[in-house]
Amino acid sequence: MSDNPIPRKDNMAGRPNPAARRKARHYAMQALYQWEMAGASLSAIEAEFLVDNDMTHVDTEYFRDILRGVPKSLSELDAMLIPCLSRGIEEVTPVEKAILRLAAFELAHRIDVPYRVVINESVELSKKFGATESHKFINGALDKLAQQVRVVEIKK
Repeated sequence: MSDNPIPRKDNMAGRPNPAARRKARHYAMQALYQWEMAGASLSAIEAEFLVDNDMTHVDTEYFRDILRGVPKSLSELDAMLIPCLSRGIEEVTPVEKAILRLAAFELAHRIDVPYRVVINESVELSKKFGATESHKFINGALDKLAQQVRVVEIKK
């Protein structure tokens, strides 16, 4: 038996591992950006990310769920986001679009993830990858969206 056990994607209580989910979002955002910019197939991008990155400590199931779910729900996600934006969607940078769409997907389709986690993780991604002030734009848009999509959770 190996001294190095296989890293778990969840903790002992069966909850998702926050660090593994964070890394999944990180790679999913980059993959969605690449999909939008390069127009490559999702399958090719997914394969590239799985081969080129150390996915040992990544929730790969979550990565795949986002990467496949966002394009599948693209028109729905954009329709949800547009009223929440302080500028036209055509003015939103590709990095911001990838982050916003990822977050909108989580808010709408992954109700197991608290809305505050979705917003905080998205703000962190925008601080890392976006323009200097993009985290404020992301935070404002997602706060508006969460109030519409997660109204029951927010009122608790």
